[in-house]
Amino acid sequence: MRLTPDDLAYLSECAISAAKQAGHVIESYANRTVSVQHKSGGDTLASQVVTEVDLLSEAAIIKMLQPACERYDIALLTEESTDDKTRLLKDYFWCVDPLDGTLQFIESTPGYAVSIALVSQSGTPVIGVIYDPVTQSLYSAVKGQGVLRNGMSWTISSSSQQQRPLTLMCDCGLLQQPYYPHLLKALKAMAKQFGLAGLQVFQQGGAAMNACWALENSPACYFKCPKSEEGGGSLWDFAATAAIFNELSAVASDFYGQALELNRKDSTFMNHRGVIFATDQALATNIQGLLELCTTGQEKTRPA
Repeated sequence: MRLTPDDLAYLSECAISAAKQAGHVIESYANRTVSVQHKSGGDTLASQVVTEVDLLSEAAIIKMLQPACERYDIALLTEESTDDKTRLLKDYFWCVDPLDGTLQFIESTPGYAVSIALVSQSGTPVIGVIYDPVTQSLYSAVKGQGVLRNGMSWTISSSSQQQRPLTLMCDCGLLQQPYYPHLLKALKAMAKQFGLAGLQVFQQGGAAMNACWALENSPACYFKCPKSEEGGGSLWDFAATAAIFNELSAVASDFYGQALELNRKDSTFMNHRGVIFATDQALATNIQGLLELCTTGQEKTRPA
């Protein structure tokens, strides 16, 4: 099945409506005590907590997307439902995180969002929608049609980057790694190499908002190093923002410079190859050079 530009515009509106509806559900529970449970997931607390709000948000999204699923024969992959693998059989599937940044939501801190993507069977994200219920900010992209932020055309800031620091959007998983101090040292050296005004680190959001905030604080990056343990985020953590980064000619890749594998057959986790979001290719290439440091704890020796 080939989706026309009109089809994509319609499906994008479906995703936007679903994200906003889910956002209203989430905000109705903000700053209230909610039931928290634990599920099997990655090796971090952020990947293991789930609340009643995750489930209510997911139900709202599914209800809104169901007509489009039936009309276009689209599969559905959501974080809080069992992966039935129909995503491997259909031409397209919705990839949904009903509440990305559940830990931030529980702690009543900004950084949680609704994330909805439409992904082709080959793993290419063709629609990406992120809705931040805290600020009511909406980010949306359609392949080949650019990016909108709150309904207005959006691009990465082109003002002089030399006057700015390099921004690292960081999650708690990275902070806990033994190589983190060495990583900071390497990133500070990278900032100096690019003639930037030092390094600033923000540790606050879930995957979706960390990626969006990176775009708003160029030059910036957000990444998850490869590791042997299951985790490193899942398909639904990165599919929507990958669509947005692609349309902005920013970088959404793995640590080997390849496109993100967003329809993995064997797992929904992304730890096997890691994830890099960067606002430009030179920055992404230099982050790829940190692979040995991330995997062995030893910085790669560079030739003089």
